[in-house]
Amino acid sequence: MKRYLIGTVSMAALAFGSAAAAESIKIGLLVVQEGTFAEGGTDGIRGFEQALANYDNEINGIPIEWVMAPTDATPDTAVRQARRLIEQDGVDFIIGPLSGSEGVALRDFAKTVPDVTIINGASGAFETTFVDPAENFFRFHTDGLQWGVGLGQYVHDDLGWTHIATIAADYAFGYTNFMGFAADFCMAGGTIVERFWVPLGASDFGGVIAALPVDIDAIYLGLGGTDAINFLNQFEQAGEATNLIGGSILADQTVLTARGRAKDALIGTPTSGPFSDDNPDEAWTAYVAEYREMFPDGFSTPTIFGVLYHISTLGALAGLEAVGGDLSDGQAAFREAMQNLELDTPIGMITLDENRQAIGPVFVNEVVENPDGTLTNTMKARFDGVSQTLGMSIEEFEALGMPGRDTPDCDGLRG
Repeated sequence: MKRYLIGTVSMAALAFGSAAAAESIKIGLLVVQEGTFAEGGTDGIRGFEQALANYDNEINGIPIEWVMAPTDATPDTAVRQARRLIEQDGVDFIIGPLSGSEGVALRDFAKTVPDVTIINGASGAFETTFVDPAENFFRFHTDGLQWGVGLGQYVHDDLGWTHIATIAADYAFGYTNFMGFAADFCMAGGTIVERFWVPLGASDFGGVIAALPVDIDAIYLGLGGTDAINFLNQFEQAGEATNLIGGSILADQTVLTARGRAKDALIGTPTSGPFSDDNPDEAWTAYVAEYREMFPDGFSTPTIFGVLYHISTLGALAGLEAVGGDLSDGQAAFREAMQNLELDTPIGMITLDENRQAIGPVFVNEVVENPDGTLTNTMKARFDGVSQTLGMSIEEFEALGMPGRDTPDCDGLRG
């Protein structure tokens, strides 16, 4: 069942032996099970389990055990549960967390447990791997900033939407995903008329909807999970008809399958992210078919959380396989193997940069309605090999500033 394997690994990594292979390998799974992203967290577990099944739940004959630690998307809970996994459950390494601010907290926690490796699950905050990275923290998927590549130029040049307002979640991932889109949009010549920031877990968006500017072409909506569903239902109830541009977690299956009027507002919405539902590549279609067979109670296609936990787990398992399950010597061989992976995944090739951050593909999509009334994302463009600095030099990229409420400054980007 090992369909998604290592492309190449350095011979030095492969040379680390099987001499120190353990009797079993125990993985700690850190994943949201409460709050805005609870449904996505459940699909993250599916993605993790599917990756284990691809390896028959073992590495070179060594059985894999795992234990889950649920979180609520808050940094404090994520750190507390990660500590529990290590100190009480005795896991060898951790896969997780799911949400952006959790990831930043886990990066800092990783520095306090240098002999334990943490492989990011799905959290997409930029600074997790770019700012003061931890040597034992790995991320095998692109981040929220990378996911904005191509979307800004697409809505400006192809759709002619030149003046927009933005609404996004007021936390690390919200800033990151917004910045990737906004930099692309502003460099294309677009204007952001006004920016609105809302708390994660908000339920009442009436004030923001009432305050939206009138003379705009579209609204960028950087919300996900129940936050997105609540906003979209209230947006429709208010009779709004402005075009929408979706952040990467807006047009996820956790939102596209929601009941109520939210779905009506999404049809025709352009968005971008790490995959496309209708990607024709054989690796993707095989992965989706296997997902549907394994999880008949899941979604028509995996959610962003399911896909990212799957890829993250594949990276960990490929690294383990390369060293025969050897986790000795502070997991040095395991980490070197992962650092040098060329990982052929369902979405395409993934490699890691010097900060152990993924370089990989990004997709621009549009939400469309299927004949049966369900919604899906159809691919409009694909960009391979997207780096964390968006193809710029470190100096050029750092001049943009760190993701935040006021970053980027569009006036300085418009050519």
